[in-house]
Amino acid sequence: MATASAPLATPPRTTYLNCRYGLKSWLLTLDHKRIAILYLLTTVFFFMIGGTAAALIRLELLTPAGDLVAADTYNKLFSIHGIIMVFFFLVPIAPAVFGNFLIPIMIGAKDVAFPRLNLLSWYLFVTGGCFELYMMIWGGVDTGWTFTTPLSTHYVNTHVIAAAMGIFIAGFSSILTGVNFVVTIHRLRAPGMTWFRLPLFIWSYYATAIIFILATPVIAISLALIVVERVTHLGVFDPSMGGDPLLFQHLFWFYSHPAVYVMILPGMGIVSEVISAFSRKRVFGYTAVAFSSVGIAVFSFFVWAHHMFIMGISNYSALVFSLMSMLVAVPSAIKVFNWSATMYKGSISFDTPMLYALGFIGLFTMGGLTGIFLATLGMDIHLTETYFIVAHFHYVMVGGMVSAIMAGLHFWWPKMTGRMYPESLGKMAAGILFLGFNLTFFPQFIVGYLGMPRRYWSYPAEFQVLNVLSTAGASVLAIGYLLPMIYLVWSLKYGKVASGNPWNVPGLEWSIQSPPLEENFIQTPVVDYEAYDYSRLGEGVEVAG
Repeated sequence: MATASAPLATPPRTTYLNCRYGLKSWLLTLDHKRIAILYLLTTVFFFMIGGTAAALIRLELLTPAGDLVAADTYNKLFSIHGIIMVFFFLVPIAPAVFGNFLIPIMIGAKDVAFPRLNLLSWYLFVTGGCFELYMMIWGGVDTGWTFTTPLSTHYVNTHVIAAAMGIFIAGFSSILTGVNFVVTIHRLRAPGMTWFRLPLFIWSYYATAIIFILATPVIAISLALIVVERVTHLGVFDPSMGGDPLLFQHLFWFYSHPAVYVMILPGMGIVSEVISAFSRKRVFGYTAVAFSSVGIAVFSFFVWAHHMFIMGISNYSALVFSLMSMLVAVPSAIKVFNWSATMYKGSISFDTPMLYALGFIGLFTMGGLTGIFLATLGMDIHLTETYFIVAHFHYVMVGGMVSAIMAGLHFWWPKMTGRMYPESLGKMAAGILFLGFNLTFFPQFIVGYLGMPRRYWSYPAEFQVLNVLSTAGASVLAIGYLLPMIYLVWSLKYGKVASGNPWNVPGLEWSIQSPPLEENFIQTPVVDYEAYDYSRLGEGVEVAG
């Protein structure tokens, strides 16, 4: 806790939630906390759109025959689901919401380095989203979220240009956010806040920002070239015009595999904070966990071609990328083992954030282990383009990342809003989400191994039982998502008023009132202690690692 401030001594000061000037004050705000809330509202909106498309997909797959929607409509549904969920929910939500809200407070700053650039980032994100809404309203797109060429450049007449331009514009939002985070972490840390006194949350978000800056321009250029080829018929990717479709695959996956870690690294940072808080111990092997975030960011740029093992790359390239794909699991495994060691002999309390964090560890580990099968050349040939891929991806991204988002939302909700939520409903929602997710996606490992291809409108009748299980699980999963939305909104008015430190944990964000003041700190804090130093709370608990 900060040694130089007594934040509750000046009650007349306003918090960031005061709406003194109405909607205009929010739309023109430079407060990083308000911008985080704007991102939260918009990403949840896009999540609901992507979730609706997913529900229609699962309803279609209840029966082997394609009898709910037409085949071309089904293609548009899974394309919209993937584009919205990946580019407008999973990639932005954790960095833009938790990063914007918490990074300045955690390092003792009053705001991010470039507040106006921060607001511009949100407007770029919304502008990109409007392009996607236009695409959906006026007919959709049917290329899948991967925009596979030459399909996307020549053979389809749907709104590829609008979809690509929306992602192109939103990509600038990611780049600007990454630049803002890097400069903020480098330049605005409080006195005494050295690199190895930073919370592990900051290390994860710093690594994420580096990926944003280095990888996002590649996907932007790739999608811009698709637009150029469709408009001018310049042969870049289409072989009929002298282009190379494999070039697009290399460019797309050079971004998209690091993007997987853009989605998961922030979740790892959240889980580190939650595991420490509810085990009452310093994270075991702090330095190893910190550098593992950097290691994941570095390795993520050298594994993209494991998406291309069946596309004709050389055997030597395939062997190298197979090895690198297995090595990238090492820093992830370090985190999982160190989280487990942190809980060992800890004073564990199973509050809602902890239950979601434990769900993250289980689901992410399952996703990581099944990824080893896909990095193995022989197995990959059999499993590629089957529902095994769908299950693996969702265990990492949806089961893992969404569980981490829910853990972070429940952990910092009192800090963000000044209100507590009903703990019993929170625990129930965590259990429902974990059960519903496994019921939805575990059968897809089996049906994929048995040979059911993904993205197919109809399928052989012998796969129906497993698809019915998946659709039933999706219904349970939907309840697990809707329940928190209901009680968190309810808590804004009826929830118990939260103290500045409701979980009784160390950290600068817990040393100020809830919700925070507009300027975060009355005085700049001075940090003269290690991260996760529970001895400062006077509890006499063990400090591990």
